[in-house]
Amino acid sequence: MKPQFSNIARLSSTVLKTKAPIHRFNAPVRSAVFKAATMSNLATLDTSLHDRLPTSSVSLFSAKAKKQLSFEALAKELGRDEVAVAAIFYGQARASDEDITKLADALSMDRSTLAERLGGYPDRGRVLDMPPREPLMYRLYEIVQNYGYAYKAVMNEKFGDGIMSAINFSTKVEKETDKEGNTYAVITLRGKWYVTFPIV
Repeated sequence: MKPQFSNIARLSSTVLKTKAPIHRFNAPVRSAVFKAATMSNLATLDTSLHDRLPTSSVSLFSAKAKKQLSFEALAKELGRDEVAVAAIFYGQARASDEDITKLADALSMDRSTLAERLGGYPDRGRVLDMPPREPLMYRLYEIVQNYGYAYKAVMNEKFGDGIMSAINFSTKVEKETDKEGNTYAVITLRGKWYVTFPIV
């Protein structure tokens, strides 16, 4: 099973511990490995996903690492939620012309090149193995396994027969700390409700 990396520090550690030849990774990733000490909290690109991602992903993550910008910082530049910005980086959301201009400015990238790479429509859902092998993503999958029918039952009672859109949709991640100092992840999902029409 190929290693999964959640940040640059883990990428560096995995490369060294597995004695993987550094030439196996392209220049942006090699550079990211050597910068691990100063950028350990920045998300980086899992090299095992390269063949499933658009070419823009490697360029965007490389520029992000060079600028040492978090998705939160980029979200403020774009005026969008950080999950939406991350989805653009992974090719799972479409960038508007305004997004492209602001990304090019924030990351010091050529706008015309970035526009060309981010052009077209997203190829959603192709990146992830099912079930996911990466532990954090597996927990999200497990939530649907455990609570999927409960969500459906409550939604049906509140809205009737229908579905929640994952296209006309927004989501955000927040950090919450209780009075004992315990940290919680708060994920909000907001999708338009569509009524299911009978098949005739």
